[in-house]
Amino acid sequence: MQPNLMINDAEWDKLISDVAFYFEDLTLKRGFQYYKQKRVKSLRMISSRRIMAVVEGREDYAVSLELDHLTESHCDCPVQGPCKHMAAVLMNVAESQERSVNMLANAKAVIDRKKTEVLEASAAAGVSGSRREQAQKLAGLIPGATVAQWREYMALLTAPLAQSVRNPQYSGRALSAIMEVQADLAPAAALLFQLNAHLFILESLIQPLPPNHAGTLSSSSYSLGYYTSIAVSELKEAVTRLMKSGLPLASEPEEWPRVRETLDYVQLEMLTESRDRLREQPYFSFCYDRLWNHWIAPNTSGSELYLEELDALRERASGLGAAANRSALLLAESRMYFYLNDDKAAWERLAAASERPGLHPDELMGFLPPLAEAGHWSRLAAWLEATGPLLNSRLYNLQGYAAYWEDAVRHLPEAEPQMWNTLSGMLPLSQDIYEEKLLAAGKWREWMDYQLAAGKEPSDFRVSDLQPVEKNAPELLLPFYHQAAERFVLEKNRHSYKAAVKLLKRLAKLYKKMKREARWEEFLDAFTARHSRLRALQEELRKGKLIP
Repeated sequence: MQPNLMINDAEWDKLISDVAFYFEDLTLKRGFQYYKQKRVKSLRMISSRRIMAVVEGREDYAVSLELDHLTESHCDCPVQGPCKHMAAVLMNVAESQERSVNMLANAKAVIDRKKTEVLEASAAAGVSGSRREQAQKLAGLIPGATVAQWREYMALLTAPLAQSVRNPQYSGRALSAIMEVQADLAPAAALLFQLNAHLFILESLIQPLPPNHAGTLSSSSYSLGYYTSIAVSELKEAVTRLMKSGLPLASEPEEWPRVRETLDYVQLEMLTESRDRLREQPYFSFCYDRLWNHWIAPNTSGSELYLEELDALRERASGLGAAANRSALLLAESRMYFYLNDDKAAWERLAAASERPGLHPDELMGFLPPLAEAGHWSRLAAWLEATGPLLNSRLYNLQGYAAYWEDAVRHLPEAEPQMWNTLSGMLPLSQDIYEEKLLAAGKWREWMDYQLAAGKEPSDFRVSDLQPVEKNAPELLLPFYHQAAERFVLEKNRHSYKAAVKLLKRLAKLYKKMKREARWEEFLDAFTARHSRLRALQEELRKGKLIP
């Protein structure tokens, strides 16, 4: 019976502190990915404070953890010291104790946050008294105010939170402070006010805190922390939900000036937004896209507004000079050409934008949902063909892109050759979805040809990965296994001989399944005779019961 592991609150706090000290943040993030992928196997207790496990990586690695003395822990991977395999096991332990895995994955941020809790609590304590008075005073001013004035009022309402740590709690308190203003607004005006409140908070989240805030980085080195990133992500989701309700401008045309003012603000923030943060979608570019897709375009007929926006974008970028983000400008122009149905012009700008650093794949994908929702399948296929080669980030999951191809081909079967040409042209980036679709379509020969061309070995696959081919086109696996077995023999070592025998046993099953046992016996006799001088190989063949 394995010993029981019980981690009390004091031990948990110590473990968080030890992990924050011992592990690099990037190592913890990689360990969290391994934990989510369920790579930790055979976890067992050696004692109440010692744990052993196997973690799947490039190969299986044995991990030994000493919970009370992490520095004495060990993993037999090539990394000397704390590694992602050890971190993944720790997170499995946290899960088994019903503790927060996220706290371990972000141990450094947790420790830093504790240092600021006193500041945050004192800031929150001064909020409620003045906020209600300000809300009552400003409620009567909101209906007749401009968007710029709204922002001034929001700054007053959230001033007591200025020194708070930028996290989801800050975001929620700031939004509550603003929305306590019980202004009498019509539906469209109310939605615009809510959007601007979210934009105001978004800006406060992504900007550095004032210089006198403890632990603040300079603007040149500023990057979002874990909790701020969560707050931004939640805010973006809230903006998406808000805009999906639509904006009733037909019944409130008097709100168009506020729409234009909101757009001008978002446009400026988008064109001056830094794109240096790797793998993060530029925040105001996201808002600009949603604003047009959900609120402006559905209330627009004709091309006049899009042409005006093109002029406004170029004029503002010209005024900003070197401060203008050219990628953002090209991307925004491509959106306008998209609405104008000038796809060629849109693609030219997207191609130019993709040559610059900072273009997030989601910004390219943002053009696809409106086409799918409208059922414009031919145009969707054309956009998939044009944008696919621009998705050049190896860190991006292409499953969403592949799903749009499935929709397009399902409604427009003649687009299938277009899909295959595009996916094959995107190789090796598209390898996973290309292989997946070949198998789903029953294109067994094409799948096998690709594996051979890519230099793959049978050992690169699990047995279950090859089962569909074995079931439907077993003859295609014969050269795959034969060639690999011969290569293993040429390596002339005991390990390679064992690998060769394993493949030969799989070949025997294939020949039997194909009812070609005589051909198998003929091959095995020739193989054994050809390698008769390799005594170690002959021993392995006998152990595998392939020869007497």
